Amino acid sequence: MGDAENSYWRRFAAEARRLGSPLCERLALGVDADAALKALAARARPGQPHANILFAAVNFLMLRGADHPLKGFYPTLGGTAGGDAFPAFRDFVESHRAAMVPLLESRVTNTNETARSAILRAGFAALGERESLPLHLIEIGPSAGLNLNWDRYGVRYRRDGGLVAEIPAEAGPILECALRGAATPPFTAPMIAGRVGLERDPVDLSNMMDRDWLRALVWPDQPHRLARLDAAVALFLRYPQEIRKGDALTLLPDALARVPGDGAVCVYHTIAVYQFSAAMKEALAAILVTAGLRRPVWHLAFEFDGVRDYALTLTRHAEGTAETRMLALAEAHGGWIEWRGDT
Repeated sequence: MGDAENSYWRRFAAEARRLGSPLCERLALGVDADAALKALAARARPGQPHANILFAAVNFLMLRGADHPLKGFYPTLGGTAGGDAFPAFRDFVESHRAAMVPLLESRVTNTNETARSAILRAGFAALGERESLPLHLIEIGPSAGLNLNWDRYGVRYRRDGGLVAEIPAEAGPILECALRGAATPPFTAPMIAGRVGLERDPVDLSNMMDRDWLRALVWPDQPHRLARLDAAVALFLRYPQEIRKGDALTLLPDALARVPGDGAVCVYHTIAVYQFSAAMKEALAAILVTAGLRRPVWHLAFEFDGVRDYALTLTRHAEGTAETRMLALAEAHGGWIEWRGDT
């Protein structure tokens, strides 16, 4: 297991570096060389990413009042990102182990990166160019449901620093998204007739413990993401959406069957299906194919492409066939999009 586990922590460190978190990169490399910390992180629930759960458990306890010098390294808690935080991190874990174990064994990655809504807007705009009927949206794995309100965020799309398009906010925060490459995606949102999320572990935003866990999942040297999350939570409390609790694959057939016949249906998800096993992914595909026998079903997915980047794809299931278009590559946290159109 050693080589595989070490490889996991190094891969996480590389991803943290790509996504602008030198603090999480350093912590991951430190854990990579610490067998006791890796064993502790491995107490996370099956299928949960060890690094996210371990780092969030530490962050959560400090958000809830635990006082420790580690705070001085966390900008989201008023510290700075300078210096080597790992010795303080290791000391915090050792001194708070009893409080951390229940979190590691029970909590899940409910991350809601709302900047992904800038990517979703482009995807739904492309769908709107192909579908004239109002859309009934079903999100798989929405966590707190913040990206169910994807069309209520403002977005500034920039290329090389210059403003290309600005979508005004209805009530939420303004998202910043860089355009890479020469192509420009569509931006006009289609008409939405309904929206619902299917979530095994939904976040109760009225519960402060759940809200603090959601905040703890934000990397602690990225305070801009924490501010964006807080604004998105306030937006959701103003515009709450229905989230049905349970296994998404169990709930999905009924959710599809409930969609009125006078609208179109789109199932979508953002970096959620990576937690599915191969059998679960096959089951999802089978559900969509079956539903497509009765009526066209759209499937918008923003997931890891299996190589290096995250891909935005749009599939239309109808009469036993599936037609997929790769629309774009994009950063996992929604910071940039490279539009590929209909390739």
